Amino acid sequence: MDTLFIHEISQVIQLAVAPVFLLAGIAGFLTVLSHRLSRVVDRTRSVDRSIHVAQLSEHQELLWREASVLEQRTKIINWAIRLAVGSALAVCLVVMSLFLGDITVFRLDATIAYLFVAAMMLIIFSLLLLLVEIHISTKNLRHGLEHLIVDSNAPTKSKQNDC
Repeated sequence: MDTLFIHEISQVIQLAVAPVFLLAGIAGFLTVLSHRLSRVVDRTRSVDRSIHVAQLSEHQELLWREASVLEQRTKIINWAIRLAVGSALAVCLVVMSLFLGDITVFRLDATIAYLFVAAMMLIIFSLLLLLVEIHISTKNLRHGLEHLIVDSNAPTKSKQNDC
């Protein structure tokens, strides 16, 4: 009887290995999201400081626009992190349900299937939000830079007098 129980537990452990690898992947993904969030937060702090020292109103306007985009990116990354954490929690519940279903009389196979589907949906939405955030980031990468470059290359009075 004990040998049969040990064999059943080892089968459950084998079934639980795949979700544990999924948890490792989600943890890596959360690391990427956290890194992106910290970069956006750092840039937000830099832009906030620059707004107050900018001399030209055009520069201030560009910085305010960038601050708005950074705020939008922060919200998107935060939601992506929430969804990824929700996915990880659902995977943890899958692993727990695998063990509980094996050692109790309850049939948890449907629950396990629903939890796994929920975990996949949450991670899919989180990945989609990452794509949206990357799109916003790259779309606004050069936004307004051309104007600043033109302004900085424009001849000043001292340069004009040197000619």
